Amino acid sequence: MSTTPGTATVAIAYHSGYGHTAKQAEAVADGAASVPGTVTDLVPLDELTEDVWERLTAADAIVFGAPTYMGSPSWVFKKFAEESVRIWAADLGWRDKIAAGFTNSKAMSGDKLNSLVDLAVFAAQHGMIWVGLDIYPGWAESTASIEDLNRLGSWMGAMAQSDADLSAEKAPPATDLRTAAALGARVAQVTHRHLRGALAA
Repeated sequence: MSTTPGTATVAIAYHSGYGHTAKQAEAVADGAASVPGTVTDLVPLDELTEDVWERLTAADAIVFGAPTYMGSPSWVFKKFAEESVRIWAADLGWRDKIAAGFTNSKAMSGDKLNSLVDLAVFAAQHGMIWVGLDIYPGWAESTASIEDLNRLGSWMGAMAQSDADLSAEKAPPATDLRTAAALGARVAQVTHRHLRGALAA
């Protein structure tokens, strides 16, 4: 947990298969960093070193992210989730940290909700406090636009969609990255309130 009064550390623990989810992770970090007093830490999960576990343990909030493959998070993320039993077994070492999630797939739906539910259940098993997206669905009326925030209509977390034939330089679209940034900012705001409340208790 943060030791400097007034600061909060938000870690973004993510796997990205082809770079698209990494862009989403960077957008979450940018959104969190826009909240004064917030330090962000992008933590790729490709190699589960001791440094990874130490950085996540030091964070006040962890935002989990993974691409959706075949209707659930990638196997790299699942491996991380299973290996986190070491944290779980140590008296729920992530208990009361703020948590949130994001995911990306090539399809508009792609059953991304299932991945976000997986992430939320994972956080719950660690005793964490889940934060969803507080934005009305965009692109949901005849006068709405594909450029609307939360165009994919998710509240469990931030969703993004990347056309299969576009590289990470071109996808996901800017609107989905803005949505991810909004989630990051919300997580940072909630984390600051949570830390202030803990100090006052």
